[in-house]
Amino acid sequence: MVGSGLSNQTGAAIGSLAFPVIGPVGVVAVRQYVAAAVLCAVARPGLRSLTWFQWRPVLALAVVFGTMNLSLYTAIDRVGLGLAVTLEFLGPLAIALAGARRRIDAACALFAAAGAVTLMRPQPSTDYLGIGLGLLAACCWASYILLNRTVGQRVPGAQGAAAASLVSAVMFLPVGIAVALRHPPTVAALGCAVAAGVLSSAVPYLADLFTLRRVPAQAFGLFMSVNPLLAAVVGWVGLGQRLGGVEWAAIGAVVAANAVSMLTRSERG
Repeated sequence: MVGSGLSNQTGAAIGSLAFPVIGPVGVVAVRQYVAAAVLCAVARPGLRSLTWFQWRPVLALAVVFGTMNLSLYTAIDRVGLGLAVTLEFLGPLAIALAGARRRIDAACALFAAAGAVTLMRPQPSTDYLGIGLGLLAACCWASYILLNRTVGQRVPGAQGAAAASLVSAVMFLPVGIAVALRHPPTVAALGCAVAAGVLSSAVPYLADLFTLRRVPAQAFGLFMSVNPLLAAVVGWVGLGQRLGGVEWAAIGAVVAANAVSMLTRSERG
């Protein structure tokens, strides 16, 4: 789970370097193509053998793939990596809060939510559209957790994720053509977008698919609270996006809530 999150945030940071040339839409389109190519090569999904019972969550996951990536990358372009990922994190946090069975889980989830709210506190220069897109990404990430678990149960191996990524790539094909005609990509921009596809799509999709077969959805969602910290560190080191003391304290609260919940769960287990 840690490796998945670090790969995801690093890919997002690298992909943002291509925004000035092809924009977030162009980066997401390339990301979808790369993810489909890698996952289909690894999983070799038998599309014709899938039943409608299996196709339903796969198609839903394909829509979530595209919407989640597009809303997140557009939010990153408008409000920065740390804030965008923190907003997106509210999705898995909601899954963790809804599935909590112990009082300490609920308390930790609420504490983490307070940290997230602190990070997105209103400012005179607040970009509300960027915040809205981040919240849309949050809804998509929550759906991603639940759908990926369902796909993993109904489709063997990584075939479900590969099929979903292929459908999503087909959906973005006309978008990618339109972007390429209006804003011809440079070699550097294309390389950044391809790297984003590998690090932020192919690697996390496969890692999350197999992880969700071994841990409950709510535990996965709460553990992923580490992503705001990863995003802040990657944004600081890779993009020069510095945060103030309040922001770091809020991120620390999110990570601490996750650590307490995980430690108490381990002790009881």
